[in-house]
This record gives sequence, C-alpha cells and structure tokens, in this order.
Amino acid sequence: MKDLSAISSFSAVRSLIGSMPGPDEQALAKWQEREPQLTKPAGSLGRLEEISRFLSAWQGRHPPRLDKVRARVFAGSHGVMALGVSAFPAEVNFQMVANFQAGGAAINQLCKTFGIELAVETLELDRPTADFTKGPAMSEEECLTALRCGMAVAEPGVDLLVIGEMGIGNTTSAAAICHGLFGGVAADWTGRGTGVDDEHLKIKIDVVERGVAANRSDDPLTVLRSVGGRELAAMTGAILAARHRRIPVLLDGYVCTAAAAVLHAADPRALDHCLVGHTSVEPGHRRLLEKIGQRALLDMDMRLGEASGAALAVGLARAAVACHTGMATFAEAGVSDKH
Repeated sequence: MKDLSAISSFSAVRSLIGSMPGPDEQALAKWQEREPQLTKPAGSLGRLEEISRFLSAWQGRHPPRLDKVRARVFAGSHGVMALGVSAFPAEVNFQMVANFQAGGAAINQLCKTFGIELAVETLELDRPTADFTKGPAMSEEECLTALRCGMAVAEPGVDLLVIGEMGIGNTTSAAAICHGLFGGVAADWTGRGTGVDDEHLKIKIDVVERGVAANRSDDPLTVLRSVGGRELAAMTGAILAARHRRIPVLLDGYVCTAAAAVLHAADPRALDHCLVGHTSVEPGHRRLLEKIGQRALLDMDMRLGEASGAALAVGLARAAVACHTGMATFAEAGVSDKH
C-alpha cells in the first residue's frame, strides 16, 4: 500500500479507492475444498459458513484465524450540537472517553468477553467541526488529517478490525451524509439518536435538510467533509486502509455504516471486505443497509455506538472460525457422506 503520509489530497484518496485489491482466490479455493467435507449437511451452518469464507478471502489465507482482533473507537465533536440536535451536552464526549480509558463502558466489557484489543482515538475533541448548515463542516485538509488518523490504525498483522465511534451529535452528521449521498428527504434518514423528544427531532431533521442544501455535491468525499465529522472521516480512512492491507472489517451501527457508505458511493465494491455487525434501532440504518447491499449479522435493538454491536458480532466470527477449522471431516469421523 502507498505510504499513508503521502495521502495529501482527495485525488490521492480517490486513487486508493480505484486500486483496491479483490479477495484472495487461492484462499477461497482452499476454503471451498474443506467446507463440503465437514460433518454436516451443506449450508447447514448458514451465515457462520459465510463468515468463515469471508475471513479466509479477505485475510488472504486458509484457514482463517482470529488471533489479533482489534477494536478502534473514534471520538469527535460536532459544531451542530449548538443547534439542539442531541439529548446530551457536548461535554459528554470528554467524560465518555475517560470512561473508555478507565474500562467502565459497555465496549470495554464486550472486548474483554470476546478477546478484542481496544483503543480510543480522539480527534480534536476541544475543537468541534463547523456548523454545516452554514458551509462545510471541515476543510479538505481537516478531513484529510482525520482520514490519515483512521488509516493509521489498519496495521499489518491485524486479523479483524472492529470499527466504531463516539461523538455527541454524530447521528445528525450520519443522517446528513446519507441524505447527501442517496437522496430522499431528510426525515427518511434522521432518527432520535441518543433519545431526543419530538420537538428536538424536528430541529434535527431541519438541520440535516439545511446542511445538505447548503453543501450539495455529487462527490462522496466532498459530502463527507461537508456534513460529516472527524470521527466519521477517520472511520472512512480506516476502512479504506484495511482493504489495501487485507484486513477484514466489522462495521458497527448507523454512524459507522454512514462513514463506510462514502466509499460505497465512490465504488460499489469498496465494502466487499466488510460485514455489518448489527442493525441499529436508528431507522435510517435499515434503509442504508439496503442501499449498500449489506445484511447485518445481528439485530439486537441496540443503538449505543462505541463499536458495541460489532464487538458482539466478534463472538459469531470466532464461532465461525472454530467450526470451519475444528470440525472433523466425514472421512476423519467415519461418518457416511450423502450419495
């Protein structure tokens, strides 16, 4: 992959999107050779089979392994918070980052449970993005800085990268990105986020509508910098870098998937190395999953963020690898195969 420090323009990012590697065909062939020999009817493990195949293809090896699973939670601050789009104040960003670092959040418990290495990447929490109803949330250089921050976490040797976020107000940015990329009306994409009441939901829809109207563009990266946030841009960068380094990715909920959708809008193949961990309660997430052609692994009525739904899905990934690698073949077990 190109030196990440050389990614100094949107044209360089577009070049990376245009030169993405595909799945490893040799690894796929080895997976396909073993899977039908396992002591079960073909296809009987359903999506567990899909997961082990996916991991083998995008790790570029067979058998797949999950020795090093890494979760990265990106945290950012949003200028539109001042417009009343969230039920929580902006200082919660700092307080929750401290909670992550102290081990007290839900994501800490899930990572301990499923053997995931966790770190939080903060992106200028003391400097919110600009109010995107009046112009772009970020300059191109600010957006590139966040993209590079995300790219840096996709280090060689990671077996699975779990991506998530924390940023009060960022469901507003996610809704604006989706509205900007896929059209419809603002209300299609805007939900209650952290739990705003009816009055503040109307404010939030209006902010999304005005933000997209003030920053119309057919270029997905411009949409990202115009109505996104630093943590969303960082997730976009992490997903793109993971593709070039053959690291499969588990996406979290609505905000994370919106960041990923920027790449899908640029190239429909861009998320082939990604699975979505869960379907968020946020109503725009189901609509977004349809747009990008993904079906989440879990549907648990979750809407926390923090990579929590994706971390929970790591349990499924570990189960999939264990079944594919640990099960006996028909010959080994002395079990008759079908005729």
